[in-house]
Amino acid sequence: MRKNHRVANAASARPPKWSELLTTVGVTGTNGKTSTTRWVAACLAQIASPVAQVTTLGSFLDDVPFDAAPDLSGFLATMRAGLQRGGRFAAIELTSEALARGFARTWPCTIGVFTNLTHDHLDAHGSPEHYLASKAQLFLGLPPQGVAVLNAADVASELIAEVVPPGVRIVRYAVPSRGQALPPPDIWATAVQTGWGGTRIAIEARGDLTHAPRELAIHAIGDVFAENALAALAAALVAGVPAVDAARALALAPTPPGRFEVLSHDRGPRVVIDYAHTPDALERTIATARSLCDGELWVVFGAGGDRDKNKRAPMGAAASSADHVVLTSDNPRSEAPERIAAQIRSGVGPHADVRIELDRRAAIHGAILEARERDVILVAGKGHENGQTVGAHVFPFDDATEGRAALAHRVLPAE
Repeated sequence: MRKNHRVANAASARPPKWSELLTTVGVTGTNGKTSTTRWVAACLAQIASPVAQVTTLGSFLDDVPFDAAPDLSGFLATMRAGLQRGGRFAAIELTSEALARGFARTWPCTIGVFTNLTHDHLDAHGSPEHYLASKAQLFLGLPPQGVAVLNAADVASELIAEVVPPGVRIVRYAVPSRGQALPPPDIWATAVQTGWGGTRIAIEARGDLTHAPRELAIHAIGDVFAENALAALAAALVAGVPAVDAARALALAPTPPGRFEVLSHDRGPRVVIDYAHTPDALERTIATARSLCDGELWVVFGAGGDRDKNKRAPMGAAASSADHVVLTSDNPRSEAPERIAAQIRSGVGPHADVRIELDRRAAIHGAILEARERDVILVAGKGHENGQTVGAHVFPFDDATEGRAALAHRVLPAE
């Protein structure tokens, strides 16, 4: 795994009897899990609060952080606290590694949400087939009268649909940017408009979801977040959240930190911090940044060491559409940063401006200080993380903090 998921260490065990008192929505997929889980929780809170929530960002009761260990005991403590304080729902982010270890048997989910399947974590799983099979464990464990919410525009969804147990309802969603939806979805976006103020989504629905709102407005920026919001909306509606309440909750919900997080300033370029660390996520995030850019587009990123090495060249290829590519360190761990950068560089191909600056702070500051006022600088890969792993040590480091510092330095008046 790339990150220390809060329930990654859960081993297969019998669920506690009281788990049946919480209706749990589990979210899995390669990209978009955290955003989707956060938005599901925001919608569920319209029915009953607090919603016990566990994601890569930590443990929460509604939006209030809950101090819990990043293991199974901490997970159970969060769930129990939500129940004891009057909650009826939980929303949890599930990684492939947690599912491979039997988490779907340790804690039962009633609704499972699948976001997408792209290149990632093959170092841990060995093959795309094992990676998908691990994700599918969430849906194999759904009970009769449970619901599987699947991305109709991702081909992996139909493989998951084949293993959904009898009696489990399948609800499909789709957005145009992912491609053709097969089979036809139950709820889908007909148009997505993005701007620096957020994203608006026009919606159509059929069957049992015809009561869905015809438009969503979210603070998050980009087609990928439209997809995540639609997944969250579908899960909320099948869980019983009134359509108008779900739409309002999504409109008010903040963007999770490090997910197309815009650092603005009165003067200077716009700086975007994003967690994109897979080829698909990077390509989509760059496309969003490009659509909003009036000048030139910069991308500053690297790749994690001791992890899926085969995704490095494809990440370079994804970045090749930017005007300026700055390759730097992510979390190099025990690998030589220059070796990682060279593997990414091989995928970029011929390009007018590719630079290698292995000091991430220098890379971020250099791009921001050199960029022009109408440019956009995308700093990708670490998002919300507040540390950088080099060798066996974790050093304090935060992309957003560095971005703000560089912007402030840029606009200091000359003496």
